[in-house]
Amino acid sequence: MPIRVTDSWGESAVKYDYLIVGAGLYGAVTARELTDRGARCLVIDRRSHIAGNVYTECVSGINVHRYGAHIFHTSDREVWEYANRFAEFNNYINCPVAVYGDELYNLPFNMNTFSRMWGVRTPAQAKAKIAQQVEQLGITEPKNLEEQALSLVGTDVYTKLVKGYTEKQWGRDCRDLPAFIIRRLPCRFTYDNNYFSDRWQGIPIGGYTAMVERMLEGIEVRLKTEYTDLIAAEPDIARTVLYTGCIDEYFGYKLGALQYRSVRFETEELDEENYQGNAVVNYTEREVPYTRIIEHKHFEFGKQETTIISREYPAEWKPGLEPYYPINDERNSELYRAYCALAKEQRGVVFGGRLGHYRYYDMDKVIRAALDGIDSLWNERK
Repeated sequence: MPIRVTDSWGESAVKYDYLIVGAGLYGAVTARELTDRGARCLVIDRRSHIAGNVYTECVSGINVHRYGAHIFHTSDREVWEYANRFAEFNNYINCPVAVYGDELYNLPFNMNTFSRMWGVRTPAQAKAKIAQQVEQLGITEPKNLEEQALSLVGTDVYTKLVKGYTEKQWGRDCRDLPAFIIRRLPCRFTYDNNYFSDRWQGIPIGGYTAMVERMLEGIEVRLKTEYTDLIAAEPDIARTVLYTGCIDEYFGYKLGALQYRSVRFETEELDEENYQGNAVVNYTEREVPYTRIIEHKHFEFGKQETTIISREYPAEWKPGLEPYYPINDERNSELYRAYCALAKEQRGVVFGGRLGHYRYYDMDKVIRAALDGIDSLWNERK
């Protein structure tokens, strides 16, 4: 039976102040903050679960990252303290390794990497080796991604650790990719395998789903619910809509589809305690069809008798597949601006999040963007 709401803004037939489309981090943080201010929110998601792409599912006592590895890291104290309201974090440090043929290298590129590759021991030796290779190439104005990467790290690092992985990720030869995709390739001349340099880092104990459940505590959530179906049935269900899905999908792709790269996962449980000895192992040869293997138990230092691994296969995206990485080239940026112009004409609809903003966000940046947008969204209800 419809709920009739009366508040200080006058009598209204709407059921909710906000309809939040998407139960990922952006939607969950926004719903929490608006609810705490006294708003009535409904959160919907077309999937059968909350937490969006940070969703973790417990299988055989192991929290499986169903949509790829997610390691929380930030230098934003406010965001770190906010996340800790809803989860206790362990002390996991991301130290991935890369496999090239029979060779194993530490990532990010650091002195352990250079020592393994060239037998050098000091930063000066490593810098000299890179400088020598860059000078021999003589690239002054990089015309594509390959030339850009070679001009930054030289031949050996590019060939073994950049070229194949990048071509798999983007589905194109590096010579056919624009140089701006790799603006820099950070080299650390210390023996430090910590991938991130942020002040805080870790994994929520018990998984991300439990963290998002706490964010959404006391808030109505409807899963397996399509926005278009709901609005068709109840067009006046809420005063304001926060749409965190694809902005071009909202408009029925009327101007064309924005481009993404997608990922396909193959997950299996193995009857062994420890498959690869690390949570993240990258495979940098193009001939290996997957980009990396995730061993989920290592994110939480698991001691289970079995293990679960996921192989990640990059894929071309098309409507109907899961969009992961926006392709922010000139063509797509222009198309996104055109959709933003349409969005400004939508009364009572606000776009947000990774898909709504057509922007890749780390998790801390998702939370920061959601918190920064609360005041503006709150004013939408007036």
